[in-house]
Amino acid sequence: MEFKVKIQRTHNKFINKFEINQFITNHVSYEYNNIDEAKNSKLVQKLFYLPFVKKVYLTPSFISIERFNIVEWAEVENEVKDLIEDYLNDKLDVISENKIVGVNPISIYTESTPNPSVLKFVSSKLIIEENLEFNNIDEAKEVDFVKKLFGFPFVKSVYLSKNFISITKYDIKDWGEITSELRIFIKNYLENNKIEINKVQKNQTEIKLDNTSKEIISILDEYIKPAVSSDGGNILFESYNPKKKLVKVILQGACSGCPSSTITLKNGIENMLKEMLSGKVEVVEAING
Repeated sequence: MEFKVKIQRTHNKFINKFEINQFITNHVSYEYNNIDEAKNSKLVQKLFYLPFVKKVYLTPSFISIERFNIVEWAEVENEVKDLIEDYLNDKLDVISENKIVGVNPISIYTESTPNPSVLKFVSSKLIIEENLEFNNIDEAKEVDFVKKLFGFPFVKSVYLSKNFISITKYDIKDWGEITSELRIFIKNYLENNKIEINKVQKNQTEIKLDNTSKEIISILDEYIKPAVSSDGGNILFESYNPKKKLVKVILQGACSGCPSSTITLKNGIENMLKEMLSGKVEVVEAING
């Protein structure tokens, strides 16, 4: 089967993802900050020969590359795509397992979100199995990792997803002042610890859902959640009132707390549900988690 590479832009204008249609490593991810760290990968060495390449994140299914600010991705991304495709289709080893030197097993990179107060920290390692949001340190008392994040005075809330962490900050600091500190902490913690979710209080209770509620949840899962997840957020179904034709949803992560994002998302969900469930939904109410 021939290797194919798809270019995927991210919210960080300096980082492009190059998605690959087959696995290229044995379920292990690597991060490289320079060519010296790439002794175990000739492919990564070739990428560093390109003068605009700053960092390389190698995962089983994609390669993320951070560029220097000397070119735009539009000028060079096809060259990178072709280089990766040609290398892989020549059936050359991506990783030389006997030469793993100074390579970090986990990579963390950041993506901006539509909410300027929220930054998304993407991990090459599975973080947790389900999505959880913490709005203060009391809610995080049983989760050591999140409790430590609240130890940073500028952290306002934390949203955990399967492979990313969305952090909302207070306005006392700019992201440029704190991103590196947070990224290093997250990386070091995940490399040395497993996030334990033991006694987290879950407010969701088992309730019987009518057919319309089930349809609403299905639409949210299929059409809305993937988009908001890529922006560092999540959306939960809260309730449906058939008499008022009212749907309530809970916004989490980057979706929460930004008035413009809330209005835009609320209107988008409302229009979609009104179109797909004609006569059953008239109003959507979005609640910040």
